[in-house]
Amino acid sequence: MSESFLQKIEPRGYQKEIFDICKEKNCLVVLPTGVGKTLIALMLSIYTQEKNPGKKTLFLAPTRPLAEQHACYFEKHLPELFGELVLFTGKTDAEKRKELWQSADIIFSTPQCIQNDMKTGRYNLEEVSLLIIDESHRCLKNYSYTYIAEEYKKIPIRKVLGLTASPGTDRKTIEQIAKNLGIETIEIRTRESEDVKPYLEELDFKVIRLEFPQEFKEIDAVFKKLYQRKIEELKNRKLLFEPPTKTNVILLQKKLMQQIFSGNKNFNVLSGVSACAQAIKLSHAIELLETQTLSSVSKYIKNMYEQSAQKKSKAVQQIVKNEEFNRANIAISELLAKNIEHPKLLEVKSIIENIIKQYPQNKTIIFSQYRETVVKIAEEVNNIPGIKAKIFIGQAKKLGIGYSQKEQQEIMSEFRVGTINVICATSIAEEGLDIPEVNTVIFYEPIPSAIRKIQRAGRTARLMKGELIILVTNDTLDEIFHYASKSRERKMYKAIENIKKDLDQGYSFHSKSEIEEQKKLF
Repeated sequence: MSESFLQKIEPRGYQKEIFDICKEKNCLVVLPTGVGKTLIALMLSIYTQEKNPGKKTLFLAPTRPLAEQHACYFEKHLPELFGELVLFTGKTDAEKRKELWQSADIIFSTPQCIQNDMKTGRYNLEEVSLLIIDESHRCLKNYSYTYIAEEYKKIPIRKVLGLTASPGTDRKTIEQIAKNLGIETIEIRTRESEDVKPYLEELDFKVIRLEFPQEFKEIDAVFKKLYQRKIEELKNRKLLFEPPTKTNVILLQKKLMQQIFSGNKNFNVLSGVSACAQAIKLSHAIELLETQTLSSVSKYIKNMYEQSAQKKSKAVQQIVKNEEFNRANIAISELLAKNIEHPKLLEVKSIIENIIKQYPQNKTIIFSQYRETVVKIAEEVNNIPGIKAKIFIGQAKKLGIGYSQKEQQEIMSEFRVGTINVICATSIAEEGLDIPEVNTVIFYEPIPSAIRKIQRAGRTARLMKGELIILVTNDTLDEIFHYASKSRERKMYKAIENIKKDLDQGYSFHSKSEIEEQKKLF
């Protein structure tokens, strides 16, 4: 490749090494956030454009802001006369997209936009010599990535580059992503890789453990007792045979609902659906109490009483008429009246107060699963002198609030220039978005997903020293989620290494699965 095409940037050793492999094989590149996946994509794009003049590069990203971000990166680091770069969005007129496709050399788009155009016959992928799929862990099931990747496999001369920070935790999922993309090898680096370490700043990792207050434990015990009753009912009805997790109960509920829709109005099945619904509601109350805020539990229960009054749900009516449940609700109200909140909320406030005193220029992202919690955290930390915090959430109008992509970008701009110094974010800030370098990342709660943990953690310690803090309340779901994500992360890296070994030894997933099936037959 002629590196003279690269402007204002010098590839690192590991980027060159990975690029050399990507030149030869369809490759899935697994790199931590902020370690330079996009530069590898740029180098490969230059190489394929030189090798296949007149052909196109198609760069897909799951959201419009992310596609825009990649387009800006390419524009910044390529000479003006290299080729025509265009950005496709749903806002671009369909006929205009068809026209731009003909003249463009490098196209940046969301997959939904390309899929719609392909299905309506505006263009096909025959002229695409390189398909780049960012956040390629999404290339599963019926997501648009999968459709486009399958169509691209029909092109005789093609190159595929998948980019992700974390493809999944189990071998089957990672294998499926690789199969869907037509991947021939995997290149993986972590923060601990010897060739990556020199380019990253030190990450100070802390797990802060907090005691679950006795008053909370007493309320928790009531919710768990009622939950267990519903689980026992499902077992006694010979409906539940799996471990009594929330996920298994939800799956059972779906299964029973399908039976009802198919005409099975058996009393046992109808009663089972009601028991499942009650168990799910109680399970959510337990999670909010143990891992979120007391006010979020209170609002959730208030909503249940409103649903009951309006006779919207028989399951909810059954729960709220229970005396023990009502006493637990009164106990929650009394604690809130005394301004008692979850210890994690107080700890976050304490952490931010200490940080801003020591480092007035510090920038922090606080992650939480729930919007309700994000709003509450922002309210609390905004009471600290020197703190200007904003919530950062998705577009869906839950709780009556939601931010458009334009509003999200405006918040990031304010964060970048220092108008605000704390962002309280849901999962929307985990993936892809061009978030400025931050000094501190706080997990309000551990999350069981290794993918999301890696993406959150990747928001700091890239260009400057960073701090990652995870809050864990002892003897609660926090502990279970914390250990689950650690276990799944180890499992993910092991699975990737094994799949890479298989690929490098010449196996294709298709041929290997066929061989295994044949072995079963004989």
